[in-house]
Amino acid sequence: MRTFILSSLASAMLLTGVTSQEAYAQSRSDQGEARKEMKAGNVLSLREIERRVLPTMRGAEYLGPAYDSTAMAYRLKFIRDGRVMYVDVDARTGRVLRRSR
Repeated sequence: MRTFILSSLASAMLLTGVTSQEAYAQSRSDQGEARKEMKAGNVLSLREIERRVLPTMRGAEYLGPAYDSTAMAYRLKFIRDGRVMYVDVDARTGRVLRRSR
């Protein structure tokens, strides 16, 4: 029984490691895609997106961005009063698509 538990735990740890590596690789790929699209003039720069959105989030602490290359959208993450909020922005136009509260 102990061997089964240990092997199950080891398998779970291995799977978790692979999953986090894949997520990291996807994140790196999305960053590269954002850079490529910006240089091609297809999307706005992250700095331009932040310049437009950050002033609308007064009182919230900005935690950082993520880029989704499939949706061609940025997700900006904020925290205010212990609540995490997301602002999804179309990277091509800078238009806010959705705000979570």
